[in-house]
Amino acid sequence: MDLDESLLIAEDAMEKSVDYLKNELRGVRTGRASTGLIEFIKIDYYGSPTELRQLAIVSVPEPTQLLIKPFDPSSVQVMLKGIQNAGLGLNPVGEGKAIRVNIPSLSGDRRNQLITSVKQMGEQAKVAVRNARRDANKQIDQAEKDKTQHVSEDQAADAKDEIQTLLKKYEGQLEKLISAKVTEIQEI
Repeated sequence: MDLDESLLIAEDAMEKSVDYLKNELRGVRTGRASTGLIEFIKIDYYGSPTELRQLAIVSVPEPTQLLIKPFDPSSVQVMLKGIQNAGLGLNPVGEGKAIRVNIPSLSGDRRNQLITSVKQMGEQAKVAVRNARRDANKQIDQAEKDKTQHVSEDQAADAKDEIQTLLKKYEGQLEKLISAKVTEIQEI
């Protein structure tokens, strides 16, 4: 494996970590309604776990309310049960062929718990990014030791510097995501 390929693999892994954190943070509850809060909930639909967004249209008619319109009106009860069992502290209400979910305001303790949770998610993403750096550095060291690849010490050092630059870039992106979500949670 050459140095450029190692860099590309590391950058791809770091990018995936940032994307994963973005998706995880969408599901963290704040004081206002967001479709990302419930659209990834798994509903037991005819024996197979299916994401809510594949079974219904989720909209935000008011800042503190979500409206779910199932494609199959007979699945309303299953969706109600799935949302209640998701552990988000939400209480959905069935209204004929639709479901309304009121988003209650957060208490101070709950805000602190969510902030701690967001910071833990962020730290896990940082660990994943650092693991990508470690793996890339190992590949560079192996390429340097392998005499058939003709990698000089200077080339290896330059490649490691590039990996470190990538790490700083993606850690910065992770920090921005975390601080933005913490700020959003703290808003009343």
